[in-house]
Amino acid sequence: MEEYWAKRDFTRTPEPRGEVVSTVGDMFVVQEHHASRLHWDLRLERDGVLKSWVIPKGPPEERGIRRLAVQTEDHPVEYADFKGSIPEGEYGGGTISLWDRGAYETEKWRDGEIIVRLKGSKLVGRYCMIGLKGQAGDWLIFRCGKDG
Repeated sequence: MEEYWAKRDFTRTPEPRGEVVSTVGDMFVVQEHHASRLHWDLRLERDGVLKSWVIPKGPPEERGIRRLAVQTEDHPVEYADFKGSIPEGEYGGGTISLWDRGAYETEKWRDGEIIVRLKGSKLVGRYCMIGLKGQAGDWLIFRCGKDG
């Protein structure tokens, strides 16, 4: 969380400061973020924080579409409820709204490979995230396998 805190001036931004919490969560959230460039933020609750990725073109809703997902700093669990405006000039300045939210089940989570089953209102099914070799923080996200 130190990286998250270091990037923000909490006297100027309405974002929650938050702390690492002791939860065994299964929540995910996707926030639409109108900043210097429109993008979507995928957040998966794990280890008391929201593990976070920026998806520049939005999460794929259909099979056969692979999208870049760039891992960013962990966010506090309270960030899942955040929507509103971050002032211009502040890190991430722009408007954030909720795009999707739900629960997820972990099938696999290891270095360079994450497979989850999302249960949201827009994203439903099995999603794979594969870390790109030699490109720290860059992942591909796509619908994978049987959704059964």
